[in-house]
Amino acid sequence: MRELENKIGYSFKDKSLLRLALTHSSYANENGNPAHCNERLEFLGDSVLSIIVSEYIFAKFKNSLEGDLTKLRASLVCEKSLCEFSKELGIGDHILLGRGEEQNGGRQRPSILADAFEAVLAAIYLDAGMEQAKQHVLRFITEELKHRDNEVFKDYKTTLQEVIQRNREEQLTYVLTDESGPDHNKSFTVEVRLNSNVIGVGTGRSKKQAEQSAAKQALALMGIEE
Repeated sequence: MRELENKIGYSFKDKSLLRLALTHSSYANENGNPAHCNERLEFLGDSVLSIIVSEYIFAKFKNSLEGDLTKLRASLVCEKSLCEFSKELGIGDHILLGRGEEQNGGRQRPSILADAFEAVLAAIYLDAGMEQAKQHVLRFITEELKHRDNEVFKDYKTTLQEVIQRNREEQLTYVLTDESGPDHNKSFTVEVRLNSNVIGVGTGRSKKQAEQSAAKQALALMGIEE
């Protein structure tokens, strides 16, 4: 667990909290103690995560409406995002799994990795308090928002689609042309094509981000600034 503590950047005073956060229900069941798993910590971690992220984006995006903030928070704390954060820390290498779950690829299962991230967060919160928990979470959230830059609330794809729909004969498609990098830090390249002509190219950490970037470039080429 010391290796994981080093990656987290925090040394637990109560090591049993971290061990519990890494104990999957399948392992607890096999060892005759079904209550001794990370599900309760995951429950607490979900709430701690929500308040930290809510407070941060509330302060950062001062002019954004409640609906926009809700959508942003949901995208930052969704299973996919938490799974990626968990992979960055290598949490999957340290989870205690039952034999069946281990054989079925549980160590890479997104739901297990996401839940473990929340459980570890709760363990940090219980061991050291909210400020330490906040420090742990925000290093991931701030980095994620850097990649999104100022496009957080802009839907370039919808705008481009509305422009193209004015001429019903035109067909818009998005084509993935490149995918590179390790699982925890992938880069995607997408072309947006009008009929067979490339009108924009974008890159991003997800296909969705790459598509938005490509649509933004296409709009700029058309002289439409968002």
